[in-house]
Amino acid sequence: MMASEAEKTHALLQSCTTESLISSIGLGIFCLLADKFLQFSVIQQNDWFRAFSDNAVHCVIGMWSWAIVIGIKKRSDFGEIILAGFLASVIDIDHFCVARSLSLKAALTLPRRPFLHCSTVVPAVALTLRFAMYLFKLKDSWCFLPWMLFISWTSHHIRDGIRHGLWLCPFGKTSPLPFWLYVVTTSSLPYVCSFVMYLTGTGQMMSSKHGVLIDV
Repeated sequence: MMASEAEKTHALLQSCTTESLISSIGLGIFCLLADKFLQFSVIQQNDWFRAFSDNAVHCVIGMWSWAIVIGIKKRSDFGEIILAGFLASVIDIDHFCVARSLSLKAALTLPRRPFLHCSTVVPAVALTLRFAMYLFKLKDSWCFLPWMLFISWTSHHIRDGIRHGLWLCPFGKTSPLPFWLYVVTTSSLPYVCSFVMYLTGTGQMMSSKHGVLIDV
């Protein structure tokens, strides 16, 4: 059910709390410091350490972003946050799928970008998942999943975009994203998704599930 005008206004006000602003600034600072940290030679000289560290940053950004969306109100919320981190980092498995090898060197030297790194795949998969949940009448308690996937995968793509640009198949790819745009977009993504979730009624169902209003 679509939100009423009063609910839309409330959703907008919810996105401007002190806690959410502090969390968003913290996420931006983390993005800034983490990628600077990864440039240290001790990390760059070891392929496994570099790959693990890079993937760990994707994971933390995914978890942090979803934590901003739902707020951490009770212990069970950590399960969702961990799942968001897993979704943000698991994308990189497509490197090994395309390489058809468990060799890290083969996975890092592909002649083309692997399929899950096509940015137009993200909304397509999220919408397909939403349709499948509707078709099979899955419980409202899982209504968050398409949004979690969208936020986690989009944050991964945006961060990769600072090196490679966004691959918008079949239209081509963009130039590498400016670093400041990556930080700003990543920090604001939870706000945008939370507001749209309220407009589409998902926010209200999630509020009922968590027992509180979504704290964005």
